[in-house]
Amino acid sequence: MSNFTRFLLLLIFFANSSFAGLATVVTCSNKDYANEKLSFYSFADPVSNTTELLFTLQFDNAGEAHATIETKNPVFAFSEFGIYRGLLLLEPGTDIELKLPPLQKKAFADEKNPYFTPVSFWFFSNSGNKINDKISRFEQKLNELTDKDFNALYFHQSKTAFKTLTTAIDSIFPQTNSESFELHKKLRLKLIEADIFRMRPEDYSVVFQDIPTKFWEHQAFETLFNKTFDKQLSFSAKAIGGRKVSEAVASENIEALLAFINEKYKLSGDMADLVLLKMLHDGFYSKEFSEKAIKNMIADKHFTSHREIKIRETAQNITTKITFLEKGSEAPAICLNDLSGEKRCTNTNQEKFKYIVFADVETVICQEHLKYLSRLDELFNKHLDIFVVLRNTERSGIDSFFKENNVPGIVMIDSNSEAIAEYKIRSFPQCILLNEKHQVVFDDAKAPLNGFEQQFGTWLRNELFMRQRNQAR
Repeated sequence: MSNFTRFLLLLIFFANSSFAGLATVVTCSNKDYANEKLSFYSFADPVSNTTELLFTLQFDNAGEAHATIETKNPVFAFSEFGIYRGLLLLEPGTDIELKLPPLQKKAFADEKNPYFTPVSFWFFSNSGNKINDKISRFEQKLNELTDKDFNALYFHQSKTAFKTLTTAIDSIFPQTNSESFELHKKLRLKLIEADIFRMRPEDYSVVFQDIPTKFWEHQAFETLFNKTFDKQLSFSAKAIGGRKVSEAVASENIEALLAFINEKYKLSGDMADLVLLKMLHDGFYSKEFSEKAIKNMIADKHFTSHREIKIRETAQNITTKITFLEKGSEAPAICLNDLSGEKRCTNTNQEKFKYIVFADVETVICQEHLKYLSRLDELFNKHLDIFVVLRNTERSGIDSFFKENNVPGIVMIDSNSEAIAEYKIRSFPQCILLNEKHQVVFDDAKAPLNGFEQQFGTWLRNELFMRQRNQAR
């Protein structure tokens, strides 16, 4: 082998090594969790609230589970199980054995409450010396100190009390070599300071300027970032001198908006671009600006061809989010087992419109809506297929309800809530109307008892008339 060939092989090896992650092994042993499954997710970006499955702990009959994750950078993950939301920070090449709280499932009322908030906590490890243990102890001490001097801090806004708090924290948690922990500590204290002294975003926003992109999805960053810039586009447009902000949005002037961010928040470069994406995201949902203008700016090459991959990914995730199930978009097919166990799909029949009703048959309101489907089937059977996607519950209750009430349509059971999650369903009933090509017809389809009969009937008459007229030409 020639020296030149050896050189090339070594070059390829080191190049691959620089991109490869380090293996981190997560293990757990708890008999209470036998045959349970804990899915851990990470944030895809700091703005869109999109999450990605990072790893899964599948427990065996003895309550043992393990998973291996490869990562180059520290990665934040969380898992919602039972009444809990466990937080975890994984560092490359560092193994961790998790300690789990006693298994506690959601109560019936919790399961039916779309706004249920799980108990949030940082996982401890069995060794007690991992970064997660330090963050958990830090959070406990921070809560203890803020509770102790709550009146002085939050009612009297005492600078002396806040100084005492930070001094105590620095004494208990002196500076370490852990960049992740130091950033967590810094941002959590800044969040408390901003709350105590009612600080305006521009009074402390410069804290974000030098934070490396590898920490953008961490919990402390996300929390402070979203608090700081939440709805700031709307707020700035309504403030004195806000006309230039509104005009910049209307004219799709990205450079003018970045100049505004630099002037007001003292931010530039990648961080200013991230802030602008956050502002555009919130501005879209405020309905106070041109949706077309905001979409065009997010899709601009300034973001989509950005040198920083995090900016490109954030822009893509926001675009996917704001266009999901909008009028004219193609909806993802739902394929689930029906009551007889046969697999059925919503995109099979391309001859009729499709009315998809997401429902929970254990709630009275859903039962009444489902009963009214008989009337809709009677009126629109010629043009409409009805699909009922049920949240999984006791099977006997499902069978008896549909048998007794002779509810029409294809009834599908979402055993693992996969379709419910994909369609981002938070409350029941919720409905979608699709055309023959599986495209969304309405931005907001009414539920059976909330006016779908009038909404669809009026639209259908006009649609059939227009189609007939076009055929006659």
